[in-house]
Amino acid sequence: MKAKEIREMTDVELTAKVAELRREKLNLKIQSRTGQLEKTAKVRQVRRDIARCLCESAARAKAEVK
Repeated sequence: MKAKEIREMTDVELTAKVAELRREKLNLKIQSRTGQLEKTAKVRQVRRDIARCLCESAARAKAEVK
């Protein structure tokens, strides 16, 4: 997911996306532990997408305070 795509999301969509990505991260973690995970790089990608979303959310919150 690109940062541009994240910036175009509304606050509600952003919150929903973070929740979705966290569920996906949990599923990938379970697959990894059971040996079913084929693409190990997907865990890293999801983790970074979560960070991007949270970073954008924090930036918006900071902008609202000003």
